[in-house]
Amino acid sequence: MTVTPRHVIFGTGAIGLAVFDALRRHGETVRLVNRSGHARVPEDVEVIGGDARDPAFTTTVAKGARVIYQTLNPPYAEWTAQFPLLQAGVLAAAEATGARLVSMENVYMYGRPAGRLLTEDRAYDAHTTKGQLRGRMARELLAAHDAGRVEVAIGRASDYFGPRGGAQSNLGDRVFPAALAGKTATVLGDPDQPHTYTYVPDIGEGLAVLGEHPDAPGQVWHLPNDPDTRTTRQLVDIAYRRAGQPHGKLRRLPPVLLRIVGLVNPTMRELVEMQYQFEEPFVVDSSKITNKLGVEATPVEQALADTLRECRHG
Repeated sequence: MTVTPRHVIFGTGAIGLAVFDALRRHGETVRLVNRSGHARVPEDVEVIGGDARDPAFTTTVAKGARVIYQTLNPPYAEWTAQFPLLQAGVLAAAEATGARLVSMENVYMYGRPAGRLLTEDRAYDAHTTKGQLRGRMARELLAAHDAGRVEVAIGRASDYFGPRGGAQSNLGDRVFPAALAGKTATVLGDPDQPHTYTYVPDIGEGLAVLGEHPDAPGQVWHLPNDPDTRTTRQLVDIAYRRAGQPHGKLRRLPPVLLRIVGLVNPTMRELVEMQYQFEEPFVVDSSKITNKLGVEATPVEQALADTLRECRHG
């Protein structure tokens, strides 16, 4: 007898699989949805392939679900063309099935910190194309909730790191393999500015809680971050120490080189406008989810050690 999953996750990247891990720890049944129909999960987990831009498809695969998670993230260069359509498809599924929609977002919509903490009540003041798009998409979801069409909870994370973080993370493939090998790490932006990084498993746990907690809907929640915000250089130094290296070796990718590479690499080209995040202290406050929902961040030293161990064992 087939068990109808209570939770359906759209997207099987680092975030989608982190939500999957959290839900499995909670003993929940899960269905995964992506383009290919394949994912690195146990054989007993259902993975369905299809186009999430198609409301008929999304509604069919979400039938019977109590919670739907939107963790889809198209390539940077395709955001404007693809992202609104993907969100619309998943939103349609939540409306049709009556499921709660938990949407994964970042903090681009706030724009420059301007010397202040980024909190959930911050105005959407983005000066970038991607930030303005994120703001429009967030407003669309909250408007759907306020109109009573669907129950929505939004989780937002800063730049992430951790298992499956890969090349998309500033603290990812350019850092942890280098630390293990004693080579020089490469990062984007000014490494000496305090910068919030969110640990991928904490994102998964936070989104899973948003799917279940009665107080979560209708609000934006910053997913848990270690409140002791470090600089990128400090985090790299910790990673090297945890890897058994005497000291960190760090090289900054010069902004002019980023622009040159962007001439031939669409992803790098899209990163140029986001470099403002590393030009001043970029601190994302997550005390709301800790104080109100009890979700705490993994201490950063432990998170970096766990990430290194995952990288070491592949």
